[in-house]
Amino acid sequence: MLSPHEFATLMLVKDSPEQIDLTREELDVLLERQLIAMEQLASGMHRPCLTDDGDFLLQSVMRMH
Repeated sequence: MLSPHEFATLMLVKDSPEQIDLTREELDVLLERQLIAMEQLASGMHRPCLTDDGDFLLQSVMRMH
């Protein structure tokens, strides 16, 4: 189960990945659970993105509300 902060971070990755502080501890948990991945941009920078599992989790929660 995700903490409220981890869930909020997952939603932020979906909606505004460029605005996330890459030092957030929640990113480590989401990476470990394979809900996000880090993609490398052409500039060499990294940006988090949802995996299929992360997207599925968010869609499932949204359907429940």
